[in-house]
Amino acid sequence: MSANLRPPRRRPALAVAAVVAALALTATACGPEDDNAGGDPGASDSAQPDKKEKRDLGLPEELPKDLPSSLEDLDKWRNGAWKNWDRDEWLRRAKEFVNPIIDDLWDPDRMKDADGNDRKVDEDEIDDGESGGDNGTGEDEGVTDPTPSRVAAKPVKLPYTKATPPVGKVFMDTPQGSMVCSGTVVTDPAHPGKSNLVATAGHCVHAGKTGGWFRNVVFVPRYNPKGLSNAELGKASKKDVAPDGVWWAKYAGTTDHWIKEGSKTGGRGAPQDFAVLKVQPEDKKSGPSLQEIVGKAAKVNFNTPRVKAIPSLTPHGYPAAPPYDGSKMLTCKDKPGRLTIDPSEPTMYRVGCSMTGGSSGGGWLSPSGRQLLSVTSIGPVGGGWLAGARIGKESKDVFDSIAKK
Repeated sequence: MSANLRPPRRRPALAVAAVVAALALTATACGPEDDNAGGDPGASDSAQPDKKEKRDLGLPEELPKDLPSSLEDLDKWRNGAWKNWDRDEWLRRAKEFVNPIIDDLWDPDRMKDADGNDRKVDEDEIDDGESGGDNGTGEDEGVTDPTPSRVAAKPVKLPYTKATPPVGKVFMDTPQGSMVCSGTVVTDPAHPGKSNLVATAGHCVHAGKTGGWFRNVVFVPRYNPKGLSNAELGKASKKDVAPDGVWWAKYAGTTDHWIKEGSKTGGRGAPQDFAVLKVQPEDKKSGPSLQEIVGKAAKVNFNTPRVKAIPSLTPHGYPAAPPYDGSKMLTCKDKPGRLTIDPSEPTMYRVGCSMTGGSSGGGWLSPSGRQLLSVTSIGPVGGGWLAGARIGKESKDVFDSIAKK
């Protein structure tokens, strides 16, 4: 990325404090560098893009009124001047997902420096599940099983190839700075074998009830396939860091429940913390789909299988909070248990896993690796387990609406 696009490297105190916490889940945020730069305010209407052109560029038909109005403003904005704005007000105004491509914004050094925007849950906020057991109906709803034992995350075999699970990193800009999550390439029934869809967590694209959509959201499949160290990543070529390219989210969707109830900390919104991205390559050239380039995709299972029917689940992701640094893909394998955050919402899956912030949004794959049953949403402050939504009707509605765009 050119120097005039890179925001300052100073890490926001809020993000640093969150990353120090032993477990948090990475929230993707959008950076307000939503620049549809360019138009001369004095140009005639005939010079402006029509509705189809705006859709092709990933722009809404009606653009926000507070965009930069001159090249000088735009240059300041790209260099981080937006961070001096009222951040809460900025978030409230981000009512639409606006994500125009900025070439080379996400270079290897900027990717390396992105922090985990973590979601933390205090153990006191939930039933510890000591009573465990069934709820008398034979179903999972309303049940919290005993806290699972910690399972140490293991690195995925290097190098990452087309045989590796179709997982990557999701990067985004937020009012707190550049952040990172994880995501998974998923199948698109309307385009068999040629999907451009990515599943991640709702908090990786939207701030929830106190904010709006994040910006500059991209997906990098099989990030760092050679397993370079963080020191090496800062000097690496883009090909070594993102061999399958940088894919910009053209559309993003999450559940109404997350938008209305989601929060930076705690479990509210977590039972439906799910999102879908429809992506396009940074160079905008027509060519192979994301699935064709990556080599595989997981099928999303919206049937919310009961816990006893699942022998094991394997969350995947790029944990970035200590003791991890976000440079490598890790995974855990465990028999899922049940976690009830809100009795009026679906019971969540929970597994023992040592992964930390940055793993948010990473796919929970079936034993065969061919199905995605959940994505990482929350975990305790002290680490040790992860929980993800049992994706059902609400998530399918989001998936369908994004897939058909």
